[in-house]
Amino acid sequence: MIKNIRVLHITAHLGGGIGKALSGLTQDSSGISHSIVCLERPEKFQFVNQIKQSGTEVILAPSQRQLRNLAENADIVQVEWWGHPAVMAALCGTPPLPAIRLLLWCHVSGLHTPTIPTALIKIAHRCLFTSPCSLETEEVQSLPPDDRNKLGVIHSAGGINELPLPVRSIEDPLRAGYLGSLNFSKLHPDYVNFLASVTLPDFQVRMIGDETNRDILESQCRQAGCKGMLEFRGYCPDIVTELKNINVIPYILNPQHYGTTENALLEAMAMGVVPVVLNNPVESNLITNHKTGLIVKTPQEFGEVIRWLHENPLERLTLSEQATKKVRSRFSLDRLKTDMLEQYHIIIQNEKSIIPFQEKLGTDPSQWFLMQQRETSFFSTQSNRSEIPPYSFHGLVEQKKGSVYHFCNYFKNNQQLRIWSQWLSTMK
Repeated sequence: MIKNIRVLHITAHLGGGIGKALSGLTQDSSGISHSIVCLERPEKFQFVNQIKQSGTEVILAPSQRQLRNLAENADIVQVEWWGHPAVMAALCGTPPLPAIRLLLWCHVSGLHTPTIPTALIKIAHRCLFTSPCSLETEEVQSLPPDDRNKLGVIHSAGGINELPLPVRSIEDPLRAGYLGSLNFSKLHPDYVNFLASVTLPDFQVRMIGDETNRDILESQCRQAGCKGMLEFRGYCPDIVTELKNINVIPYILNPQHYGTTENALLEAMAMGVVPVVLNNPVESNLITNHKTGLIVKTPQEFGEVIRWLHENPLERLTLSEQATKKVRSRFSLDRLKTDMLEQYHIIIQNEKSIIPFQEKLGTDPSQWFLMQQRETSFFSTQSNRSEIPPYSFHGLVEQKKGSVYHFCNYFKNNQQLRIWSQWLSTMK
């Protein structure tokens, strides 16, 4: 048994959820020596600095040869995967990676685009998901028993218990707010229609975070006769203060969104904010209906539960307390570290081996992109806009998150990616 296990993380960047997860995982790791390769140079250094302060080495934008040397000296290579083109280029690059023990930690559900390629799951020594719903994907269901035995689920939440315990009161009026991405590949494209179903006077929702699609959302509010229903707060580094000032989070997401752990939602719940969500697979795995939040199916149901929360402050307070207790227990940093340590001790029993990345995943970036698409026919036939389901469309025209534009920006000389991106551009 190796006493000090050296884990090399390969990640595209250290922003958002992945930065938070790795900054938590690398704190005080008994018997584990972490180092992190960040393939992109950071736009923000918040988590890079936090991780370095814990004594963990962070290597920024190494060459392929440097990456090979780092992988050679590691006991485990942990790939943080969500369909990012930089990760595919690193895995399939030249010179190829040496013999390694490969642990794949998937930070998208795989239910919709981006999918988790079957070939990638099969060549990993261990494959971990960040939501149980990933076990229901077509790719996993098609695996033989031996490959299913190397799967597991570890949520990527970290640092929730560091948030202050909420002070809530039955006297508090209902105050709604949303925290998270406003891109319609994540936020429900009909979000305003859900909010407009609320019949409470002066109902308003604080929109906390980036202001992507603000003009569109405000226009939708005007068309729905609800001008001023959304209060845009912009990016706020003091998220604790924002969460203290709301007690309900209408977290209505695109039914085909790519997320899993939903850190913004869990942070809100940890501070006693009651979630109202759609019955999407990911959210249904995070919330117990009428115990730690409320799950709805339609705008009408949404309007009804918001009114119920308004008229029943005692029940709202009970939901708040139960959400806080459950989230802080289920998604604690200690649990993340314990679960991951167990996986490290399992995978270390394997011998290092040469992983045939190029053979199994290919060498052409357009091939890497296509294997992550749930509906490849969109690209083979170059469908019309009317032929693409509306929920799918928003993911296709996303600028990042493994979209064709994202791949095209990384591989500017790839003719096929350029053709596909030009085709999609005609539909915007």
